[in-house]
This record gives sequence, C-alpha cells and structure tokens, in this order.
Amino acid sequence: MPSKKSLRTSKKNANYNKPIASTAKTLVRSAKELIEKDPNSDATKEKIKEAISSLDKASQKGVLHKNNAARRKSRLIKKLSTATKK
Repeated sequence: MPSKKSLRTSKKNANYNKPIASTAKTLVRSAKELIEKDPNSDATKEKIKEAISSLDKASQKGVLHKNNAARRKSRLIKKLSTATKK
C-alpha cells in the first residue's frame, strides 16, 4: 500500500478507535475507584457491568484484542472479589 494511503488509513482508524478505547478505560478506572471505596454497593456492581460491557464492545469492534479485554475484565472481577472478602 502506498505510504500516503497508509497514513490516511491509520489516521482514520485512530479517529475511530480513540473514543471507544477512552470510554472503556474511563469506565474501568471509575469501577476500580468504586471497588476501593465500597465494594458491596449496588452502584459499584452497576459500574462494573458498564465497564465490562464497554470492554466487550471495544473487543467486538476490533479496538481491543479479545484476550486483552478478557484480561482486563478478569482483573476487575478479581479486584472486586478480594475487596469483598476483607
């Protein structure tokens, strides 16, 4: 592929991917913060569902690799389970 076309394609893909990845990252971060504050609240569980959903959507759209999304979800759930045991 010619380099000019390649550059156009990569910019287009970056513009598509950036808001999806950013949303997923923000939701995961806010879910982690809620887990640290109050792991047993309903708001925390709802935020975790939103974060997992956003990771799944990013994975389906090809923004994140499926194993990357699975790893992030796993770590989020693991953090929740260890926080609730305390």
